[in-house]
Amino acid sequence: MNTVNNARSTLDKYLPLLVGLLAAWLAGKALQRAFWSMFGMYWALRASGIHLF
Repeated sequence: MNTVNNARSTLDKYLPLLVGLLAAWLAGKALQRAFWSMFGMYWALRASGIHLF
């Protein structure tokens, strides 16, 4: 019975940290994908002769 309480306490203790790390990892992947997409569009427009800057 005591081990179940310890396990539940450990899960309650680290679950917010794990959820936060997962959210940060997913946000980082989304930012990386957005960056490379914008980078690719910039170079495609630049190669086609359309200069934005």
